[in-house]
Amino acid sequence: MTAPSSPPQPGAAPGATLGNTYEPPAGAPISMLYDLTLPVSIELGRTTMTIQDVLRLGRGSVIQLERLAGEPIDIFVGDRRFAEGEVVVLGEQFGVRITRILSAKPHAETGA
Repeated sequence: MTAPSSPPQPGAAPGATLGNTYEPPAGAPISMLYDLTLPVSIELGRTTMTIQDVLRLGRGSVIQLERLAGEPIDIFVGDRRFAEGEVVVLGEQFGVRITRILSAKPHAETGA
C-alpha cells in the first residue's frame, strides 16, 4: 500500500507536490537568468518613530538610526540580505563598497 501523494501547491509547476521544490530541467543553462533585473537596496539603518514625531520633521531635521557610525551597511537584492558594505564617495555621488558577501544559508542569530 502506498501513501497518498500531496495535492499540488497552487501556482506550483506541473508535477510539483507540497513539500517538494521545483527544479528546472537539468539542461537549463544559468545564462538564461543573466538578463533578469532585480532591485538592489542599501540600508543605512532603521528607527521607530511615533506619528507625532514624523509630523514634526522638516528641512534640516536629523533622524538618529539604530546603527553605530562605522558599522557595515546592509545590501539587499530583492528582499534578501545579500551582503554588507561601507559607504564611499565617488566624486559628488555616494557609492557602496561590498566588504562581505553573506552565506546563502540563513543564520539563526540574524534571520538573514
